[in-house]
Amino acid sequence: MTDFEQIYSQYFRDVYSFTLKLCQNDKVAEEITQETFFKALKSIDTFKGTCKINVWLCQIAKNTYFTYLDKEKRFDIEDVPEKESNHNIEEMMQSKEETFRIHKALHRLDEPYKEVFTLRVFGELSFKQISQLFEKTESWARVTFHRAKQKMQSLLEEE
Repeated sequence: MTDFEQIYSQYFRDVYSFTLKLCQNDKVAEEITQETFFKALKSIDTFKGTCKINVWLCQIAKNTYFTYLDKEKRFDIEDVPEKESNHNIEEMMQSKEETFRIHKALHRLDEPYKEVFTLRVFGELSFKQISQLFEKTESWARVTFHRAKQKMQSLLEEE
């Protein structure tokens, strides 16, 4: 078994779980995870060892997922499943519109606030994990997330 096969078998589950938390879609998570390991294989010689290998792999997965999102930039109203009651459809539309509004505000947020907010809220990462990804302190992650929340609230109030 090669070293990379060992890395793959040891960390596949971690990377898949991380990606699944980000995208909430098992098929997309599987695709992103496979792409992550493909990219990692191509660039394994650039891994410096300054962080744990699973942190490095999750960073690749996160960037791969954001690239995927950029390619999928569309808000398709046809994805809303039909319900029997018009009231439910209206509620769903409001919810989808509210979600889209939040994503629009998030899109306007500067880095690193955008990324920290996304990792914490959508990726459900701990402050410790976020601090490892950025190679900063846990306090930095907490403060950055707090500021990102404030900036999001301001952006949403402006609309």
